[in-house]
Amino acid sequence: MTPGHRHHVSRRSLLAGAGGLFVLGSAPGAQAAPRTGAGRASRISRGTTLVHADLHNHTLLSDGMGEPELAYASMRKAGMDVAALTDHATDSGFTGITTAKWKQIGELTDQAHASGTYTSLRGFEWSHSHLGHVNVWGTDTFLGAGGVKKISTLYDWLAGTDGVASFNHPGRQRERFDEFAYDARVAGHMVALEMFNNEDDYLFEGYPKFSSPLVACLNAGWRTGLSGVADEHGFDWGHDEGKGRTGLWVTKNSRSGVLAAMRARRFFASRVSGLRLDATADGVRMGGRLPIAKRAVTFRVDLDRGPEFAGPLNVQVLRPGTSVPEVVEMRQLESGKILTFTVPLDVAEGDWVVLRIADPSRDNPAPGPAGHACNDFGLAYSSPWWLTGGSVPAKTSTRHPSGR
Repeated sequence: MTPGHRHHVSRRSLLAGAGGLFVLGSAPGAQAAPRTGAGRASRISRGTTLVHADLHNHTLLSDGMGEPELAYASMRKAGMDVAALTDHATDSGFTGITTAKWKQIGELTDQAHASGTYTSLRGFEWSHSHLGHVNVWGTDTFLGAGGVKKISTLYDWLAGTDGVASFNHPGRQRERFDEFAYDARVAGHMVALEMFNNEDDYLFEGYPKFSSPLVACLNAGWRTGLSGVADEHGFDWGHDEGKGRTGLWVTKNSRSGVLAAMRARRFFASRVSGLRLDATADGVRMGGRLPIAKRAVTFRVDLDRGPEFAGPLNVQVLRPGTSVPEVVEMRQLESGKILTFTVPLDVAEGDWVVLRIADPSRDNPAPGPAGHACNDFGLAYSSPWWLTGGSVPAKTSTRHPSGR
């Protein structure tokens, strides 16, 4: 097991809400029963279809417990439309992928792929004991982490590929990718930041010793979308309810379509199976750029989970802070209904904005500052929007961490 890697035993939870319960799972260790889920068409955008993805998984080829030959079929049976195997390429001396294993993963990935129906992706997890872990997809070769002293070694390699990559479980390794030091050469390759990994919400990971990974990453200049992953090391890939997953808005369920959606940051993080989340800001979809400097922006949110979902939720508007995000607006949201609201935005206060969907009836197991609005239970994150209408840098915030 990678040093510092928290190996999870599945927990199951109940989400209580006014008017009923939404069951995330049942008895500990049991697989979730199949659920209906929401429809795959957005009610506020056109031209794309929602696919459900798990992009971070392990097998016996590194430190997982399951046979690699079973992984893709397990995820497809669980209802995933897109799946990836990302075994470790490590510096730590434990079993990791080799050239032969990389070839084997490629063969299994090609056998599982069914364009238009089920997209399988070969990837790897570049795994450094203290610099951090990074998933890479869409490359013909892999890079090991052995002997590496600086994160720039990975970026040197990534810049010469067509791959896309993600900052994994950000903050688990102590150097946090050299504190998210920005490298323009790979700005187009680094497409994701994991907000849900397994059963954990990483919004306040490391707080109060460290700043929020979300704030540290986006304030450094990275333009990453926000993803959720199971980071599965067991035998039941895709089946455990309550673990992270990603919703991708694709023009086609194919490798090219999935990678295009990732590059466009047209995706959201979730830890609820079958969840649909689409959101626009002045008509621009999540992951896009808002050509404004200072004015009121109208958000539209389409969230649905199907008939099992009950109870009011909160949508929180997150903006840059110094160590944690500021919540500048919060509205109540009901599943299955479109929410429209307006928020004033100013690029002088930071160039990004994120929507967080949360259940106010439960607490965040990893809370931030006392009284912070995001100390409730997170269910989903939109990818950010970026304000591009001015060149004023983000200023130091003096607002209360709760957004008041």
